[in-house]
Amino acid sequence: MGLALLSAVSQGILWGIMVLGVFITYKLLDIADLTVDGSFALGGCVCAVLVVGGVDPVVAVLAAMLAGMIAGAVTGFLHTVFEIPAILAGILTQIGLWSINLRIMGKSNTPLLKSDTIFSVVGDLTGLSSNTVAMIVGVGIAVIIIALLYWFFGTEIGSACRATGNNEAMVRALGVNTKVTKMIALTLSNGLVGLSGGLICESQKYADIGMGTGAIVIGLAAIVIGEVLWRVLPWAKLHSFGGRLTAAVVGSVVYFLIRAIVLQMGMDANDMKLLSAIIVALALCIPVVWEKYQLRRKYKLALRDEGGR
Repeated sequence: MGLALLSAVSQGILWGIMVLGVFITYKLLDIADLTVDGSFALGGCVCAVLVVGGVDPVVAVLAAMLAGMIAGAVTGFLHTVFEIPAILAGILTQIGLWSINLRIMGKSNTPLLKSDTIFSVVGDLTGLSSNTVAMIVGVGIAVIIIALLYWFFGTEIGSACRATGNNEAMVRALGVNTKVTKMIALTLSNGLVGLSGGLICESQKYADIGMGTGAIVIGLAAIVIGEVLWRVLPWAKLHSFGGRLTAAVVGSVVYFLIRAIVLQMGMDANDMKLLSAIIVALALCIPVVWEKYQLRRKYKLALRDEGGR
C-alpha cells in the first residue's frame, strides 16, 4: 500500500506539470483546450523516439516541450487567424496529432527499457528508488516552472494574457492584440503539456499512442480539487497567483492518490474512466453547493438579525 501511494505521489507531481499547462488555458483564458490529449502524447512520442535513438534524455525532454509548443501554436493559429472556435480548433489539432504520433513512432508504442533516462541516471548516481527519484525530480521541475510562470504572468505581456480571459473586449479597447495573447497562452500551455508527456514517458519507460487519452479530464479535475482544498486551508491565500499555481500541482497529487487508494480497495481498472468522470463532477459541484450553502446561511442570519431588531 505504501509503495502504491508513493508511486501515486510521484506520478501526480509529474502530471502536475501538465495540469499547470491546462491551468493557463482553462483558468486564465477560460478555454477548455482539447489539444492537451494530443500534445501530451506528442511529447511522449517525440521523447521516446529521441531517447531510443541515443539522444541525451534532457535534450529529448526539451524537444518534447518544443513539440508541444508547436501543437499549441497550430491550435492558436486556427483559432485566431481563421476564427475557428477554440474548442473545435483543439479537437482538430488533437485528431491530427493521433496520426502524427503514429508517424513519429512508426508503431503504437515504443519501450525504453534498455535506454538511459533522466530518472535512471539520477537513480544510479544517488541509489534511490525510482519512485523517490521521480518525486524529487518532479518537485524540482515543478518549483522552477511555478516560479517562471509567476514571473512571466507578472510582466506586461503576461498580465495582458491574464486579462484576456477576464475581459477580452476591455483588453482590446486598451490597444492589446488579443490574438497575440491567445497564441502565447496556447503555445506556452501545450509546451508544458508536452514537457510533462516527455517526463512521464521517461518515468514509465515507454511511450504509447493513447497515453494522452483523458489528460484534459485529469487536468480539470486536479485544478478544481486543488482550489477546493486550498480554500479549506485557513492560512492559504488562494487569491494570490502563486498559490493558485501551487494548488494545481497539489490537486494533481491528490487526484492520483484517490485513484491509487480506490484501486487498492479492489476497484476494476477498467472502471477508472468512470471514476475520473465522477471525481471531476464532484469537484465541480462541491464549490457550487458550498457557495449556495454559505449564501443561504448568510441570508438566514440576516433575517434573524432583522427579527431581533
